[in-house]
Amino acid sequence: MHVPEIRKFARTLAFGAMVWGLCGAACQAQEASEKPNVVILFIDDLGFGDLGCFGNQRIPTPNIDALARQGVRCTMSYITNPPCSPSRCSLMTGMYAQRFGKSGMARGLPIPDDHPTMAEFLRDAGYVTGQIGKWDIGSVGQGPHQRGFMEVARNAPGDQYIRRREDGSSVYLTDLDGDYMVEFVERNAKKPFFLYFSPLAVHSNVKNTPQRYRDRVPGGGGTAYEGAVVAVDDAVGKLQQVLQKHDLQDDTLIMFNGDNGANIQHGGSSAPYRGGKGPYTQMEGWVHTPTIVSWPGTIPAGQTFEGLMATIDFYATAAAAAGKELPERCDGRNLLPYLKGDKQGDVHEYIYWHNADPTDAPRRNLYAVRWKDWRLIKGPDGWQLFNLQEDPQETKDLAASRPNVVANMREHYDAFVATLPPLKPSADYKGGGIVPKGWGWEIGDGKREATRKQ
Repeated sequence: MHVPEIRKFARTLAFGAMVWGLCGAACQAQEASEKPNVVILFIDDLGFGDLGCFGNQRIPTPNIDALARQGVRCTMSYITNPPCSPSRCSLMTGMYAQRFGKSGMARGLPIPDDHPTMAEFLRDAGYVTGQIGKWDIGSVGQGPHQRGFMEVARNAPGDQYIRRREDGSSVYLTDLDGDYMVEFVERNAKKPFFLYFSPLAVHSNVKNTPQRYRDRVPGGGGTAYEGAVVAVDDAVGKLQQVLQKHDLQDDTLIMFNGDNGANIQHGGSSAPYRGGKGPYTQMEGWVHTPTIVSWPGTIPAGQTFEGLMATIDFYATAAAAAGKELPERCDGRNLLPYLKGDKQGDVHEYIYWHNADPTDAPRRNLYAVRWKDWRLIKGPDGWQLFNLQEDPQETKDLAASRPNVVANMREHYDAFVATLPPLKPSADYKGGGIVPKGWGWEIGDGKREATRKQ
């Protein structure tokens, strides 16, 4: 029997004589059904307003929109540690990165050796773990193949987005990354797998986007940025097709997100919010990202979840799906009860930002807290309060008229900061974990340098 069919069979297997008659197959089926595949799609610099399913009326994103229709759009989802490196560290550890001193970029700062990454956790839970694309996590010696990823797609040579294949031909990087996704699923379709897809797109300087992607923007005049989003959508489509080929849709939990807000200067959109990457980092758009969670047959289709949540919750959600107890130091929470409708309201009552590194770029310093509809942020002239439900553009500072709200949010923020260790300055850390260079895959045990190449 095909493994996905066994998984489905296990879900409906009756007790009694049939169980005993098929004991061997039933035991295997039960084990498989308890371990759905887990896929995280983490798109670099993707803005809240860049997708059709989040309100963009220009860029065609049919595959991502389909993912939203078969799952849940999460409209109040956040990253807790912008920009890119802290965001990825928080995702992969399931905790506020400030917990280990990363209060700014601090690229090259080690992630904790005494805390399993999501990949290490799922590897030890019986998953084949695969990583494709950007890493930007940890110190030298903490590459993906050393922190839990058993199969790592190598980083092909070339320019930022135009790379060379082994035969010397050119390939657009997002296309190559999408092909790697297909290869990983094809190779591991009969095993529980965890795939972390983190393409460079749609990061800065997307000027080399092939014209064929720009031409697909209706009305003509598609920009390089818009074309890059279309290319990401195509990559998501490749994943959906290979899952469908192996009948794995109902056995795959997919969590889709951006690593931080839109790069406004290069064409990204944070609508209906203001702000994003670059000089706009103090506003909501830098940390408010488009999130989709899909698990057909388990999570209801076509829903919208408006509760406060964050990417630190992805680790806890993957652990729950795998049926494993979450490590103690994780700050995230299991999203499944909320997305299934078993629980209501916010996943986190408060979400905090405390990027206070004095050696980091000043634009990255961020002191803020979210509670209910409120956003409290420390600006040059003191604390400002905005009601994002009524004022998503953050044009009306209500701090003076709502002192009780400010006092409550400050109290919780100060209590959070008091739990943090001393920060480790970005100026003291350079370099970082790397993806191996070349073509194809490096395959090993996810604990050290890969043992073989493919």
